[in-house]
Amino acid sequence: MAKRKDISYLPHQVRPRVKPQGPRSGRAIGVSPYEREPPMAPPGTNQKRVKGVQIFRPFIYGTTAKPFDETTNPKPEGVPADHTHSWTVFVKGVDGTDITYWLKKVQFKLHESIPNPLRSVDAVAGQPFSISETGWGEFEINIKLHYVSESNEKPQSVWHGLRLHAYGTEEERAAQKASGEVLAWAYEEQLFNEPYENFYEILTSVGEKTKGKAAGAKKKNLGPGTSIPERTALIPMRSSPGQPYSREAEQLEILRLQDAKRKVEEQNRAMTLQLKEKEAKLAALRA
Repeated sequence: MAKRKDISYLPHQVRPRVKPQGPRSGRAIGVSPYEREPPMAPPGTNQKRVKGVQIFRPFIYGTTAKPFDETTNPKPEGVPADHTHSWTVFVKGVDGTDITYWLKKVQFKLHESIPNPLRSVDAVAGQPFSISETGWGEFEINIKLHYVSESNEKPQSVWHGLRLHAYGTEEERAAQKASGEVLAWAYEEQLFNEPYENFYEILTSVGEKTKGKAAGAKKKNLGPGTSIPERTALIPMRSSPGQPYSREAEQLEILRLQDAKRKVEEQNRAMTLQLKEKEAKLAALRA
C-alpha cells in the first residue's frame, strides 16, 4: 500500500513541488523528472507549465489469475491442453474511478510465445484498460502508459510479474486457494509535475457527465455522506471485497511498519550489547 505524508484528501489534490519520500507500493510514476527543469512547451503551442505544482492521481495495475476448474472456471473450447489458467492484466482507477481523462491508451507487452504479444487498449470512459489470456507460465509484462494529447508528456512504462500460483504468507496462500483467484495488484500514484495549463484544467475540472453504463460509475458510494467523484485523488475510507486500497488499509500498514521498525531497533540493541560483551571478553583474554 502506498504511503502519503501530510496530505489532506481533497477531491482535486494539488501538491507543492517536492521530492517523493521513498517508494509507494513500488514507486510513484512521475512524467517530469525532478533532477532537471521541465521542458519548454511543444513547438506550435503557446502553453506554459503551471510552475511549482504537482498533481497526483492514484491507479491500480496488476493481474488476476484463475486455475481452470470444471465447476468454477471451465476451460473454453480451443484453449491448448497444456494451459492451466485464465488471467487478466489491467490498469484501472481505485474503486472504479475513471482515469481516461488523463490516460488515453495502454500497451501490454506479453511473452513472445503468445500470439500478438503487443496489445493496445484504447480508453473507454469509465472502463478499465485490460486484456485476458490463458496460459501455463508466469512472466514479466511491460505496461506502457500513454497520456492524453493535452498532457504533451511522453509515455511511461512499468513492469509487472504475472502470478498464476498462490504466494505470500501461509495465511495469504490459503486465502487465495480458497477464493480460486490469485491477485497480484499494485497501487501507484501518477505524478504530473508542473503540468501544462490546458492539462492542468482537465486534471482539476469536475468533468462532463458520462453517458451509458459508465454513468452509474460517476460516483461510488462509500457510506452515508461519502463518495468518490469521477475525477479525484481520493481513495475510499474503508476496504471492501475486491477493493483492498483505502485509508483504513494505509493506517494498518503504517502500524505494521511501525511494529517492524520497533522489532529491528530491539534486535539492533541486542546485537550491540552482545558485541560489547564479546569485545570485553576478548580484551580480557588479551590482557
